[in-house]
Amino acid sequence: MSSTPPERVRVTGPPRRASHTRRPGAGDIDEGTRIGAILVGSLVGEQRRLAVRVLSVLAVTLGSLPLVFRLLPALADVRLLGIPLAYLLLWVLVHPLLIGLGWFYVRRAEANERAFAALVEHDRPDDDDRQALR
Repeated sequence: MSSTPPERVRVTGPPRRASHTRRPGAGDIDEGTRIGAILVGSLVGEQRRLAVRVLSVLAVTLGSLPLVFRLLPALADVRLLGIPLAYLLLWVLVHPLLIGLGWFYVRRAEANERAFAALVEHDRPDDDDRQALR
């Protein structure tokens, strides 16, 4: 008898095809699947929250002006360069505020859309892959 043990042989099954993990994407949106509805709903919800934040800042800022003049009536008599302070605030404060809030909203909304597009963009599976996924 020989003192060396027999050589080990590894027994494997047939080669397996690499599993294709399916990421939710534009196809789900195009096909109207439940995942697509969730993806679109998340974008709409994020855009809604952004709009509410911007409108809240606008409402608090502009809504506080009448309150300030109501609580401090002496401000109604203040004039700068012969123009009442209330008019100056409306002319000087409101326009830059609206422009700034508009700029902020557009920038954030576009950033939300870019993030959404990056989430759903990926190589669409071809027909063979779609059949394998079903």
